[in-house]
Amino acid sequence: MKTRILVLGAGFGGLELSTLLSESLGESVEVTLVDKSDHFMFGFSKLDVMFGHADAHATRLPYANFVKPGVRIVRETITKIDPAAKRVTTDAGVYDADYVVVALGADYDWDATPGLADVHEFYSVAGAERLRGVLPTFTGGHALIGVCGAPYKCPPAPSECALMLHDYLEKRGLRGACEISIVMPLSAPVPPSPETSKALLAAFAERNIKFHPSKRVLRIDAARKIASLDDNTEMAFDLFLGVPKHRVPAVVLESGLAKDGWVTVNPRTLETRFPGVYAVGDGANTGTPKAGVFAEGAAKAVASALVAKVNSAGAAREYDGFGTCYIEFGGGRIGKVQVDFFSGPQPTGTYYEPSVELRVDKEHFGSSRRARWFGT
Repeated sequence: MKTRILVLGAGFGGLELSTLLSESLGESVEVTLVDKSDHFMFGFSKLDVMFGHADAHATRLPYANFVKPGVRIVRETITKIDPAAKRVTTDAGVYDADYVVVALGADYDWDATPGLADVHEFYSVAGAERLRGVLPTFTGGHALIGVCGAPYKCPPAPSECALMLHDYLEKRGLRGACEISIVMPLSAPVPPSPETSKALLAAFAERNIKFHPSKRVLRIDAARKIASLDDNTEMAFDLFLGVPKHRVPAVVLESGLAKDGWVTVNPRTLETRFPGVYAVGDGANTGTPKAGVFAEGAAKAVASALVAKVNSAGAAREYDGFGTCYIEFGGGRIGKVQVDFFSGPQPTGTYYEPSVELRVDKEHFGSSRRARWFGT
């Protein structure tokens, strides 16, 4: 019998893992990739959708175009994960496997922040699309970008939102009539890289964007337009742009894989406490940021382990905790930070000044993965 590998979730981690397994093992194994959606979308596209720079439908990459030898992708909703038996139940059937890799990402916990559903958020595609229609009606007042919990996907995104909102209002001639504030539970915009944080804080100061660190939004009174923070203070707003609290999907919580809201793994091997079961990406508690590039790096480590096991030869490579993030600074300029989480006693970050030229780098980041996974 062929070795059966179940990959749950077709985001950065699941797509890269399945691609690597196909390249190394081909038809000698049975890889089943399960996702409830019919398409993939880069997370950074949501800000482009929100500010009218891209159409949501145009940014979708159909899973029908993900064609790899030895890999079958199925559109099904996972209803139960039994990690001890390595058995997964979906709304269409039951799958038994020799190895299971959980790459289901993080869901948004709407109920964790009372009142959030009554205002606006920009972390879901639907939320970004709604804001695309709302922003043209915002002509003055206080725009509050509020983070409701940590950790959260793409830590620089709230900062990017503020800088892009500044540009958007400037172009409309409304910036003087508007105030922009950011509330986030982190001590700095990008804690692993003081240099990057310093540059973002300078950009905020230059644009009169108020930054409130080490605070999170606890609840929202949409009728009064008041956000209550965890330091017992309140902030009034005219437009609220929220980042919901994150958690692993309910089916993962129910499986016994998660502890304190996230899947516990060995951060270097991505192994869970269940033999033959791994977790990568936003749902895994690796100590690295919840961003696609880090899920991709973790997938490479798991792929090397599975290839070694299937071939009964070779050695697995450890997850290096290294990743590159691109940051929109506004004015068409892109900054870059490369972060290394595991090489030294503390995470380190290398910062690259914002430039128009780095936009080419960011575009290549997306186009290279689009070509690798979807052949387009």
